[in-house]
Amino acid sequence: MSEQIDAKYPAVGIQLSVGLSALGAGALQMQQALTQTDNTLSLRPDFILDKKVWVGACPVALIESVPEDLKSIETRNLRFALTALQGIEAELRSYTAQFDPKRLAIIIGTSTSGIADNEAELQRHFQGESTQVVQKKQEMDSLAKALQQYLAWDGVAYTISTACSSSAKALAAGQRLINAGLADAVLVGGVDTLCKLTLNGFNSLESLSNSICQPCGQHRDGINIGEAAALFLLSKETAPVMLMSAGESMDAWHISAPHPKGLGAAKAMQAALEMANLQAQEIGYLNLHGTATAQNDAMEIKAVQHVFQDYLVPLSSTKHKTGHCLGAAGAIEAMICTQVLKDQTWLPLHQPTIFDVEMDEQNFVENAKLPHKISYVMSNSFAFGGSNISLIFGTQLA
Repeated sequence: MSEQIDAKYPAVGIQLSVGLSALGAGALQMQQALTQTDNTLSLRPDFILDKKVWVGACPVALIESVPEDLKSIETRNLRFALTALQGIEAELRSYTAQFDPKRLAIIIGTSTSGIADNEAELQRHFQGESTQVVQKKQEMDSLAKALQQYLAWDGVAYTISTACSSSAKALAAGQRLINAGLADAVLVGGVDTLCKLTLNGFNSLESLSNSICQPCGQHRDGINIGEAAALFLLSKETAPVMLMSAGESMDAWHISAPHPKGLGAAKAMQAALEMANLQAQEIGYLNLHGTATAQNDAMEIKAVQHVFQDYLVPLSSTKHKTGHCLGAAGAIEAMICTQVLKDQTWLPLHQPTIFDVEMDEQNFVENAKLPHKISYVMSNSFAFGGSNISLIFGTQLA
């Protein structure tokens, strides 16, 4: 591995990780879903009036209720997070027992928070019924604070909500906290659940696909919305997979459209490479933001071509399998990337057999079998308002 370019930002170890999404739970289910052509999305009639839409619904049964001291802010978002946390909870508590609780931090990315649990109450209110809307359930900081209370930690705890870049930024923020000496371990990640507000909002923007979305496809017509919960425990200690770097930029080009030339996206990718002191040719796989909207995919490929030049990096989008998980997208795709590095046998299939890829001269993954071992992967997340971030993950430091 190349020497770090800036000692202020050394890589941090991913000690534990867990993810729930339309891909299921666990590394094996994730690999099977991403290397086969079987559909993982669901056609649902219960989000938009008189319209069925494809969504990436998590098939895993969630815990039925939360602990008594969290009942006042119980939401599906919180139950989703706690269900995911159960997968690593024993190991997490054991690992963090060595640290002062004041040195244990939590940073969560989300865009919907617990608003879905107030939607029914609001509907009854507007129908003239007596009801109670609990604002705390949908406050952005509610999940981070709830997890802090659940774990009995006493360090920094906050939420990042920058739409689709939220949870990728949570990982970057966790790395900065550790390297600034403000925390010994940080629980980072993202949680977003399906809700009517989101689906109807994207429907009003005419951004929803009428079928399963086709990232970079010639006939792409929009996104599918998904839900996910993905959590990571970061620390300074070396781990099999390291969070190497995060490159961030801000377009401020348009409230909902990316810069057409992908200038901000390219800047984020280049910044991530520079922070990790890597050349573009060292990236063994690139997980595209790849939403399947005409503007996003076109600008992202331009940005890739600008950064990687003649090097055809293996790439794919995974949103036709997970749906676009909004505030949790960066985290669940980070989970995918770390599993690729851990397993070293597969890459997420771009599925050209299902849709015709429009973008020329790009190395879209057509064979899920990993041709050779790779050391570094990159994951892109781009959001409304031009909030861009690229993460780089690497195998264990030499």
